[in-house]
Amino acid sequence: MTDKDTQTAQTNRVLLSYEDIQYIYPFFRTKFGIFLLKTLYSFVGIDKINDLYYHSSDKNGPEFIDSVLKELGITYRIHNEELLQQLPQGNFITISNHPYGALDGLILIHLMASHRPDYKVMVNWILTYIKTMNDNFIAVEPTPNPSRRQISMNGLRESLAHVKEGHPIGFFPAGSVAKIRHFRIEEQDWQPTITRLIKRFEIPVVPIYFHGHNSLFYNLLGLIHWKVRTMRLPAEVFNKRNTVFDITIGQPIPVEQQRQFSDIDLFGEFLRNETLKLKNCK
Repeated sequence: MTDKDTQTAQTNRVLLSYEDIQYIYPFFRTKFGIFLLKTLYSFVGIDKINDLYYHSSDKNGPEFIDSVLKELGITYRIHNEELLQQLPQGNFITISNHPYGALDGLILIHLMASHRPDYKVMVNWILTYIKTMNDNFIAVEPTPNPSRRQISMNGLRESLAHVKEGHPIGFFPAGSVAKIRHFRIEEQDWQPTITRLIKRFEIPVVPIYFHGHNSLFYNLLGLIHWKVRTMRLPAEVFNKRNTVFDITIGQPIPVEQQRQFSDIDLFGEFLRNETLKLKNCK
């Protein structure tokens, strides 16, 4: 192996480099920003995330997730587990709330891929950095700009092709992690773009609810700025070491019931409520 090959292999085993952070947050390209970034790199847990990624980066897909969860001591408990044995044949959709960020996306794939190895999840720009999960992710535009909350055309085409070929797909329709709203931590309104896509597919929808949320400190940072809160996400992974996550599976929503909603906003509200009401089924 040449020095160049060695350098490339090492680079591929780093999740977030200084350059990645500077791309996401241009402020860190300034002289003061570079100094601050070097200080924050360890403080917010990015170095720990890179170490965690490095230890498992020789694996892909569910095997990568299994290795990461074991290293963190994270397990999960499934409520209504019997419904996983009754998943629709062929293509179907899962819809989930998004309380944690990266962890709920990884756990969802770990859970579903054991039943359907062809399962993929549409993810936002943060998770696109996990290259070991490329086969299980359908990526939206990898941009941190909250004003651009539309699915990329590539993501849309890949979603359509995946479902058309008879495979299941998962969505986090809120598009971002739960945050403080109306003096409590809750999901924001679900994206109409995702609702329209689900409506277009006309296949069964399985709601899946993740109980819990990120720390209060993480959520309070969002009152300062969403970018400040996002910088905290790596540390949020490690404060959940040795945690047992609770996940509730809901009854599949048949196509016939979906067709009762001609208004996209009402349909989106219905799907959101069907998912969030599982909070009481723990």
